Amino acid sequence: MSEEGIITGAVKKVFLAGVGAAAVTADKSAELFSGLVEKGATTVERGREMNRELKHNAKQKAKERKEKAKDYAESDNPIGDLNAILAGMTAEQLDALGERIDEAKEKAFGREKEAGEDEEKKD
Repeated sequence: MSEEGIITGAVKKVFLAGVGAAAVTADKSAELFSGLVEKGATTVERGREMNRELKHNAKQKAKERKEKAKDYAESDNPIGDLNAILAGMTAEQLDALGERIDEAKEKAFGREKEAGEDEEKKD
């Protein structure tokens, strides 16, 4: 075989290897893309299921709160009335109420302190 035939054969092999690499890359890319699409669809469906479950749980909690508030409201106990109000409040409303209670305590303790100081001055 001549030197030219060896070079031509080598170039032909390199060319065919490049074509093979492109074909394998295309196959693997298509396979990877299909896998990603399937994974994305599964994730979206799982998200939908979680969303439905969260909505159901929120509705159930609201229903329970209403029932609890109704039970408290039906009692002849003033504490029951307060419990009914508290049972119907959200976490944010309870936090705001807590802040108002803290402010009221500060004012009340300040008045008590002032009253005690006034009595000491009289003595």
